Amino acid sequence: MSTSTLESIPGGQRIFLDATIFIYHFFSGSEQCRRLLERCERREVFGVTSVVAFNEATHRLMTMEAVRSGLVSAGAVPRKLRQRPDFVRTLCDYIWQVQSIPAWGIEVLPVDLGCCLRAADIRIATGLLTNDSLIVATMRDEGLTAIATADADFERVDDLQVFRPTDLGSAAPALA
Repeated sequence: MSTSTLESIPGGQRIFLDATIFIYHFFSGSEQCRRLLERCERREVFGVTSVVAFNEATHRLMTMEAVRSGLVSAGAVPRKLRQRPDFVRTLCDYIWQVQSIPAWGIEVLPVDLGCCLRAADIRIATGLLTNDSLIVATMRDEGLTAIATADADFERVDDLQVFRPTDLGSAAPALA
C-alpha cells in the first residue's frame, strides 16, 4: 500500500472514487476533490465508482442537506428523518448532486451477491467495515488497484494505492 495526494494521480489512470470524494466536492470541503472530478469529466483520468459508494454518497448528501437547510439539527440525523418523512420529501439538492456523477463520465459499477460474499474475507483480513470491504471487493473484481478517498481506513489494504486530498482542513470532521 502506498499513499499519495489526489494531485499526483497520473493521467490515463483508471481510479475508484470513494463517496468521500463526491461529498467533499459538493460541500466545498476540497478544491482537490473538485479538480479530480473535473479531470474525470475531461477524461484525463477515468473515474469509476460503485453502487455502494454512490448510495453512500446519496445518503450522506441527503442527511447533510437536511442539517444545512435547518430541517433537523446535527446528531442522529437518519433517526430524525425517519420520524419526519415529510422533511425527506422536501429535500432535493442531493438528488441533482448524485445525478451529476454519471454525467461526468464516471462509470458506476454494479455489485452482485458474489462480491458481497467475497467482501467478508476482506473484512476479516483488514478490519474494514461492510461498505468499504464491498468497495475493495468490487475494485478487485475490476482489476483496480488505485482509490481516491478521504478515508484513511483504505490504507490498511496492502495491494491498494491510496490517493487522498490534503486540503480538507476544518471541513474533515464536519463532513465525516
